[in-house]
Amino acid sequence: MRPGGGWQTTVGFDLDGRTLGIIGLGNLGSKVGKIGAAIGMKVIAWSENLTPERAKERGAERVDKDELFRRADVVSVHSVLSPRTRGLVGARELALMKPTAILINTSRGPIVDEGALLAALREKRIAGYGADTYDAEPLPSNHPLRSEPRALLTPHLGYVTEETYRGFYTGTVAAIEGWLAGKPVGVIT
Repeated sequence: MRPGGGWQTTVGFDLDGRTLGIIGLGNLGSKVGKIGAAIGMKVIAWSENLTPERAKERGAERVDKDELFRRADVVSVHSVLSPRTRGLVGARELALMKPTAILINTSRGPIVDEGALLAALREKRIAGYGADTYDAEPLPSNHPLRSEPRALLTPHLGYVTEETYRGFYTGTVAAIEGWLAGKPVGVIT
């Protein structure tokens, strides 16, 4: 249902035969790519350190960032938030997208420049935006994205599963035990 309780009044499009552009072909991005391929999408991907060989191993074609934004019918963001990725999707990238393309962000809000996104949505330069992550969480009730008809928003709860929490708690206990024993776990050197 739409805000206010109304039923859908728009028409969607099939994903079979469309192009899925993945920003960040790591663990989650690779899984999204497999799902896209399973429903007939062509999968392309980009990240700064992604090689063509690694992309091919994961069922995708490695393209440069601009090409991904130009070609993709759906762009799905799967990068970690860092100084390097903050604002990674800004006005320039949104301007490269097709007016029929959709941007999805289930990674971290600040990876997408919200001001540039709102302008692109209001000016109908992209078809839509789907997200469960925002610059401010919870998303304030008066936030302009909440009244944007081209945005589909959910709370940041994609990770809220019994299995994920079991892994979080098990990992936390292992980390504490390792630290207390003088043998930290998961240390990246």
